[in-house]
Amino acid sequence: MANDMQVTLIWSPAPREVRETTLQLPAGATVRDALAASGWLADLPEADWDCGIWGRRTPPDTALHDGDRVELYRPLRVDPKVARRERFNRQGARGAGLFASRRPGAKPGY
Repeated sequence: MANDMQVTLIWSPAPREVRETTLQLPAGATVRDALAASGWLADLPEADWDCGIWGRRTPPDTALHDGDRVELYRPLRVDPKVARRERFNRQGARGAGLFASRRPGAKPGY
């Protein structure tokens, strides 16, 4: 079919688990069409779809082009800022990053 396009759909339903499939879609198909064709999201309402093309977030009604990589993102379990703050509190100021090694007698953070 001359008017078909091929797109790759990537989804990670859980940590360290990645699903990838290649879809043949008609010209003018949208991200919504690709997700529906995969059958992966039958249980998930469309309001919860968080997707992008080549790492850039896009709405589900975005038109696709031949060779696009459609990515479906799962929600974060923990806010990255909160996780970093908790990790820093566990390590203490002396065991983390820039503060790990100091010159003898230097002020904290130098």
